[in-house]
Amino acid sequence: MPARDFFHSVMRIGPVQIGTHRDRHGRTKYAAVCSRDNCGWSADYSTQSAAQLAARTHRCRITD
Repeated sequence: MPARDFFHSVMRIGPVQIGTHRDRHGRTKYAAVCSRDNCGWSADYSTQSAAQLAARTHRCRITD
């Protein structure tokens, strides 16, 4: 039975949430996820600082 893979939100930078999860090999990964409707952007990083940089530089294509 595979391990449970839960996303744990760590912080929010603008519309982007940064959280941790475990990959299929059991390693902790950091994910940056845009929470705006219809954006769909997300990416996994091995360090929290890389995820924070991605969150600060993300430019959402969705206009209000």
